[in-house]
Amino acid sequence: MAYEPPKQSTAGQIFDALLMMALVIVTLYLPLLLGLAGGGTTTIAVNPESWTTLGQNAVMAGQWEKLGFTPATAAPIIGARFDYVVNWSTLALSFAVVIAYFVVLIKISERQYRDVIAERFGERRVRD
Repeated sequence: MAYEPPKQSTAGQIFDALLMMALVIVTLYLPLLLGLAGGGTTTIAVNPESWTTLGQNAVMAGQWEKLGFTPATAAPIIGARFDYVVNWSTLALSFAVVIAYFVVLIKISERQYRDVIAERFGERRVRD
């Protein structure tokens, strides 16, 4: 007698797929919406008199101009630098969340594993 797992309805599968997509989107966008994605940027004061004062060569300047920028309008973009300062408390919180996730995942997986074994082989007690 081969083991046959319980069947899930089509509506249940659609719900699961939509829930997983929603969770992925929330997971990816929530840090951006809360301003937690990175340390931010700092702006370096740049004199926008010409492309060369912004550190751009002729090819770069040509590309900026194709996009409709002038030295004055491109200066804030070129002068913005990412701030790589590490916030240790945020890093520790991230580690704690990841570790908690794996602990919960292991506990749930263990419970499901025991349920499958009990369903397949009967109600015998699996050793702890």
